[in-house]
Amino acid sequence: VQLQASGGGLVQPGGSLRLSCAVSGSIVSRNTVDWYRQAPGKQREFVARITRDDSKYYTNSVKGRFTISRDNAKNTVYLQMNNLKPEDTAVFYCYTYASGIDHWGKGTLVTVSS
Repeated sequence: VQLQASGGGLVQPGGSLRLSCAVSGSIVSRNTVDWYRQAPGKQREFVARITRDDSKYYTNSVKGRFTISRDNAKNTVYLQMNNLKPEDTAVFYCYTYASGIDHWGKGTLVTVSS
């Protein structure tokens, strides 16, 4: 199983970005997929989750601003991020647990700055 995260970049406060996590080697609809992030000097933290039955979960700091979704035809999970704040600056990673193994994608950097 491989995960490839993309879509990061530089955005001004209040702006939006959509991250993508392309999954290969597994059918995304059969897996729970998470987004995590790691800010400079901080530990990696959970951001959002979409489960096999389409339940969605978010850390409190992003509720109402971020939306996780899945496109089964493209085998891809998205993270739509709106009203971005400087404290959202981090490297974002997608993650899934499949076949008894933790799978992490390479991160994509999101920088929120004016």
